[in-house]
Amino acid sequence: MILSKPRNFINGFYRALKRANEIGLLLLIKKTFIAFKREGIVGMLLLIIKNATTFAKAVARHSNYDQWIDLHDSIKPADIANMKDIIAGWNAKPLISILMPTYNSSPIFLAAAIDSVINQIYLNWELCIADDASSNLEVVELLKRYQGYGNKIKIAFRQDNGHISAASNTALELATGDWIALLDHDDLLPQSALFWVVDAINKHNDIQIIYSDEDKVDESGKRFDPYFKPDWNKDFFYSQNYFCHLGIYRKSLIEEIGGFRIGYEGAQDYDLVLRCIEKINPQSIYHIPRVLYSWRSHEKSTAQNMTAKNYAVNAGERALNDHFKRVGIKGYVEIVSGGYRAHYDLPDKPPLVSLIIPTCNNHDLVRKCIESILGKTTYPNYEIILVDNNSDELESLKYFSKLASDGVIKLIEYQHPFNYSAINNFAVKQAHGEIVGLINNDIEVISPEWLSEMVSIVCQHGVGAVGAKLLYSDNRIQHAGVIVGLGGVAGHSHKYFERDAPGYFFRAKLISSFSAVTAACLLVRKFLYLQVDGLNEKDLKVAFNDVDFCLKLREIGYRNIWTPYAELYHHESASRGSEDSPEKVARFNGELNYMRRRWADTIQQDPAYSLNLTLDYEDFTYARQPRTLHFNNT
Repeated sequence: MILSKPRNFINGFYRALKRANEIGLLLLIKKTFIAFKREGIVGMLLLIIKNATTFAKAVARHSNYDQWIDLHDSIKPADIANMKDIIAGWNAKPLISILMPTYNSSPIFLAAAIDSVINQIYLNWELCIADDASSNLEVVELLKRYQGYGNKIKIAFRQDNGHISAASNTALELATGDWIALLDHDDLLPQSALFWVVDAINKHNDIQIIYSDEDKVDESGKRFDPYFKPDWNKDFFYSQNYFCHLGIYRKSLIEEIGGFRIGYEGAQDYDLVLRCIEKINPQSIYHIPRVLYSWRSHEKSTAQNMTAKNYAVNAGERALNDHFKRVGIKGYVEIVSGGYRAHYDLPDKPPLVSLIIPTCNNHDLVRKCIESILGKTTYPNYEIILVDNNSDELESLKYFSKLASDGVIKLIEYQHPFNYSAINNFAVKQAHGEIVGLINNDIEVISPEWLSEMVSIVCQHGVGAVGAKLLYSDNRIQHAGVIVGLGGVAGHSHKYFERDAPGYFFRAKLISSFSAVTAACLLVRKFLYLQVDGLNEKDLKVAFNDVDFCLKLREIGYRNIWTPYAELYHHESASRGSEDSPEKVARFNGELNYMRRRWADTIQQDPAYSLNLTLDYEDFTYARQPRTLHFNNT
């Protein structure tokens, strides 16, 4: 008890530090010191005033998880009664075999983990424990006491210590259920965990794998740091094992792939999922958007310290590279901060990319854009198509003409009123590239490998559009993927975060699929662009045409991917007027209404986002009212 207050203080400090890092507060503090050194007290105060309110509000929104639990994740007696009524009406009540490998566990945490299974509302389960030759007699005696709990708790005492993969396989040998669930020896399941799992099984009879949201629990039992996850997102899964907890698998699938592999300890579940997805359709992977698992956080756990188990990170890298070889992906995976980075090989003959830049006048912006492309881009095979939309400034016309006569660009003219969709559609038809890139005239290249990175991804099987990491001129994030539904129709992930901020569980620094990416810098194969009829020039002349385009690609089965490894500045809207005239307001409202009609389902539930996260802000804070439905309406 004497140690509990310091420990709780340390845990609280860790949580606050992690959250501050996610939203970029630590980077702001660093920038404040730099401003003081360069510009003195005045410069420092101006920077603080500019950012303080934004960060204070973000921290406040990220600090109310206790309140969120009380409002949205507390089970009341009436809820339990309702769940039992629903269970009684189910056609399928499968036996769930829960695997738990143990080795010299904390007796207190182990007992709590076992009790969390015993307390499940859904009763058709068995707990299969494999003790991996624990030397702690207190652990052995504790397990023996639980062994007497009817025939629902099965325990195998291994004679030799074989590590977690071997112990998990021993637990698997005890299992007789049709479904396998994985539970670590010091973690916790809420009472409703198996209810929601079997509810999903009854509603979706074709699913093979299930996973849920999760949070962490400290040594005093306080829950914190919820991870509200996207639906199945293969590209993000290659970047991070976000699947993790609670994972449930059809036993037949586990048996087909041969169980857990020896030599991948620490990432044995990552390796397991990678081998499973090679055998099944992505539609058979189901995400339950509820916190059904609490991951124990203490100083030796991966939950609190990723460096506590470096071997686990290394094993994950090997598992990913093995998977790439098995499925024929040309490339490799390496460890980066927050997860992994997939490098994809370019084709032996890099395809021609047609970079399309619409403009009206603004030769200074266009000059910066084109010179940055020519001066920094290392990709060897591209053409630049400049689309002049009724320029009338003499200097701009001279500059464009000189670029064309020097052979630097291909200049074409679109002599009609401004219609962003129509301009790009017009240009794509004249592009010679196998790949087309839509580029705003206010884009400026930062990373020389930007185009090589984007081309390497867009050439992968099943990929539709690829977007880049775009920054404002002050190095804050402008675009890190588009979230559909944000702000009413669509908004940019992690907007206004600092350039190097990791974002929500490192999503601002890792490759991931999104429902859409911005056309300010977008690559897509030309045949796909034409297949979905390009941008909608009838209903979406200015706004949301890129979101609509990406959603059309998703509709025919393609993934849209955002990469943080292609960085560019986006001096946003520098060449466009404000939307303040009656005509522009009417046009924008029409485009807004079109999107709400055409994509109503996705606006309500973006699969690359979470029903438990806000649609009011770009910072992945908790939704004041989660969009997760309840009980038989799920």
